[in-house]
Amino acid sequence: MTEFVDKYRNELLLNVMPFWEKNSVDHQFGGFFSCLDRDGTVFDTDKFMWLQGRQIWTLSTLYNQVEENPVWRDMAEQGAKFILKNGRDAEGDWYFSLDRAGNPLVQPYNIFSDCFASMGLAALYKATGKEEYGKVAEDTFNRILERQHNPKGKYSKAYPGTRNLKGFALPMILSNLSLELEHIVGSATVETLIDEVIHEVMEVFYQPETGLIMESVNLDGSFSDTFDGRLVNPGHTIEAMWFMMDLAERRSDKALMTKCVDIALRALEYGWDEQYGGIFYFKDILNKPLLQLEWDQKLWWVHLEALVCMAKGWAYTGDPRCKEWFEKLDSYSFQHFADPEFGEWYGYLNRQGEPLLTLKGGKWKGCFHVPRALLKVYKTMETIPVYK
Repeated sequence: MTEFVDKYRNELLLNVMPFWEKNSVDHQFGGFFSCLDRDGTVFDTDKFMWLQGRQIWTLSTLYNQVEENPVWRDMAEQGAKFILKNGRDAEGDWYFSLDRAGNPLVQPYNIFSDCFASMGLAALYKATGKEEYGKVAEDTFNRILERQHNPKGKYSKAYPGTRNLKGFALPMILSNLSLELEHIVGSATVETLIDEVIHEVMEVFYQPETGLIMESVNLDGSFSDTFDGRLVNPGHTIEAMWFMMDLAERRSDKALMTKCVDIALRALEYGWDEQYGGIFYFKDILNKPLLQLEWDQKLWWVHLEALVCMAKGWAYTGDPRCKEWFEKLDSYSFQHFADPEFGEWYGYLNRQGEPLLTLKGGKWKGCFHVPRALLKVYKTMETIPVYK
C-alpha cells in the first residue's frame, strides 16, 4: 500500500502542475487562461474570477506546503496583480468574469468568486507576507459574511417570498474557507463560524430519513418536494464530509467523525453507478426525472473529492470501508480521468466512462480540484501508520 504516497505526489508534480505552468499564464495581460484543450492549447481567453482565485490558492499552497518553488510564487503573484487591478466592482464584490485584458464581462452575482479570491489571497499572504494580500482577503471574507444570507442580492432571479429555499454550497465552502483564513481573522472568529457551519451542514441540510444531504431545503431545514429540493449531488456531500472530518479532528469530536464517515459512505453507495462504475453527478431523492441533463455524467471533481474523503476517513479512523472505497475510486479515477500523454485530467466523462470533451479546463474547471486532491491525498497518506 505504500505506493500511494509516491503515486499521488508524482502525479501532482510530474504530470499535473507542469501542464498549468506551461500553458495557463497570460504573459501579455496577466492572470491565467483556464480554457485549455487536451494539449494545453488556449481555446478561449475569457477569465473567470473564481478560477483565478483558485489557481492563486493552488500555487501558493504548493509553495507553502510542498516546496518554496519561486516559479509557483511568481505565478501566483502575477495572478494576484491581475485580479487586484481588475477583479472588483465599486462595492468590492468580485466580478464573475472578465475579458482577456481585464474588462468586466459578467456582474458579481456569484459569491463563490469572492470565496476563492479571499482564499487565494490568504494563501499568497502566507507565502509572501505582503500586507495587501492579507488585507483584501480579510475585507472580502467580511463581505462574504455580510452577503451569506442573500448571496446574489439584486442579481437573484427568484421572486421574493414565494419559495424560500437555502442552498448547501455556501455553508459547505465556509467550513473550509474559515480555516484557510485563520492566520488572518484569528481563531475566535473561526471557532464561532465552525459552530454555525457544523450545525448547518450536519443538522439542517442532513436528512436522517435518507442518511443524505440535500442541495436545497426550506428555511427551517424541512424537505421541499420540488426540483431543487429533491436534488442530491453526491460529490458535494462527500466533499463536505472531508471538510467536516477536519473539523472533527480539530475538536477531537469522535461522534462527529463517526457521523461524517457514515454520511460519506452512504453518499458513495447511493451515488455509485453499479453498471458502469463511477459516481453519478446528480440524483433525485424520490427517483423523479431530473432537470439536469448531465445527471449521469462522471465528473473529475466528484471523484477527486471522494478520494480525499476516503483517504481522510481511513487516516482518521482506520475504518476498513474507507480503505476499500479509496482503492476502488483510485482504480476508476486513474483509468478514466488521468491523461499521462499530455498531463492534467479530463473533466467530463459520459456514463460509460469515456471522455465527452477533450478540454482540460474551461469555465468551471481550472487549476484547483486535481492538484488540491493529489496534494491532500498524499499528505494524508503520509499520516497513516503503515506509511510511517
